[in-house]
Amino acid sequence: MVRVTEPADGHRYRPEDGGHRAAIIGTGFMARVHARAVRAAGGRVVGVVGSSLHRAETALPDVGAERAFADLADLMDTVDVDVVHVCTPNHLHAPLVHTALAAGAHVVCEKPLATDSATAAAMTEAARATGRVAVVPFVYRFHPMVREARERVRLGEVGTLSLAHGSYLQDWLLRPADDNRRVDPRLGGSTRAFGDIGSHWCDLLEFVTGDRIVRLSAQTSTVNAHRGVATARAVRTEDIVTVQFGTAGGVVGAVVVSQVSAGRKNRLLLEVSGSDASLCFDQENPELLWWGGRERSSQLVRDPDTLSPPAARYARVPAGHPQGYQDCFNAFVADTITAIESGADGLIPDGLPTFDDGLRGARLADAVVASAREQAWVEVAS
Repeated sequence: MVRVTEPADGHRYRPEDGGHRAAIIGTGFMARVHARAVRAAGGRVVGVVGSSLHRAETALPDVGAERAFADLADLMDTVDVDVVHVCTPNHLHAPLVHTALAAGAHVVCEKPLATDSATAAAMTEAARATGRVAVVPFVYRFHPMVREARERVRLGEVGTLSLAHGSYLQDWLLRPADDNRRVDPRLGGSTRAFGDIGSHWCDLLEFVTGDRIVRLSAQTSTVNAHRGVATARAVRTEDIVTVQFGTAGGVVGAVVVSQVSAGRKNRLLLEVSGSDASLCFDQENPELLWWGGRERSSQLVRDPDTLSPPAARYARVPAGHPQGYQDCFNAFVADTITAIESGADGLIPDGLPTFDDGLRGARLADAVVASAREQAWVEVAS
């Protein structure tokens, strides 16, 4: 557990208020995921903010919010809020986070935390200075079988790690007609495929192994040079990234990231190999963890009766009753509320990804962009 500072003004979650009060900034898919997780944790979505008041009002039923607002300042002036969830395009993260922190709220900010590491560092320092809980939803950490893999690595059951590899593959931008605001570097930043999903893979690698990438060499490819239907526009962000890397502990590895791999919907795969065993997790089959040995290999099943305590904590239903992505998000928000509830004790549940982890992702993204541009190995800022 990590200790955080109690806010000087005492602003914190109060159980007597009938559940934590959350504000959702954004009206898209991720806003709905966040809102469901808030309600699952026993909280209330007291307000939603959209790009316009009309968009916010239209989103009220889907988000399950009590009121709609034109902007965050209006919301914070009107209703009491414990936690602000920022689910907007990337370039808006920083100003919204600073506004929320200045108003005394805790913050959940979508990743990537910012469009560059300097901005992410300023956001991280602001959160630290205010003493608020500030977290980033690297939610794949909350699959029970990921926690099982991490525990087995931690206990030495895999032996000395030597290799890590995998991929994160999607197909939602496969065709030239497929378009999204993430494609625009003014809104999403200079890296798209890596910043959006490659950061998840790297976070999972470092979380499971406890080891950090210290150097890397990246290649990028833009498969669809133009996107759009009515008016095709030039694309300046990547569809594919391949990254070779080395870690502080001497592990070598590689990852392939793609948003144009036909048939792959959300296939995050991580495999690590050590002197005694290998482990492999596939996010599209999250109930299983492959265990490889020289003499015998097997599939470990998500069963709260047989998992290690750190993994069993997140196994909410009996074996054979599948858990998935929304369950991970629910667990992430529940742990966020636990951190807020701790107040003066200032204890953050093990594995809760904070702004420090978001800053780490931004620094890795900067290194990927620099390496691809320079066609050279680069060191990753610590």
